[in-house]
Amino acid sequence: MPTVEGLQFEYALHPLNPGRWSFTRWRWELWHGAHLIATGWHYSRAEAERCVRRHAARVGHRLIGLRAPDPDAPVPGGDFKPGATVQLMIGGVPCRLSPRALEAPRDERAAFAA
Repeated sequence: MPTVEGLQFEYALHPLNPGRWSFTRWRWELWHGAHLIATGWHYSRAEAERCVRRHAARVGHRLIGLRAPDPDAPVPGGDFKPGATVQLMIGGVPCRLSPRALEAPRDERAAFAA
């Protein structure tokens, strides 16, 4: 029986500026190495975290060659602690979600000031 070592994904969660809407939105991203696998936004951080888990499970199953779990099935796990690595086990496929280091936006005016 083959054994599968857990898959490694990276995630990013950050609030978006309100813009023309007066509510806070959370952007989420799921990365596998240098490849952006999925991205989106939700009104709450908890919903964004569930999307990260759901997409990680779906992609993990597909990478191994298994049928993805039902997208309407409840996703186990609580809130992420900011910057924490999360172990995920959905449908028998283990994976690890690590935070992705985001670079601070560069000030474009400083680049032209020289």
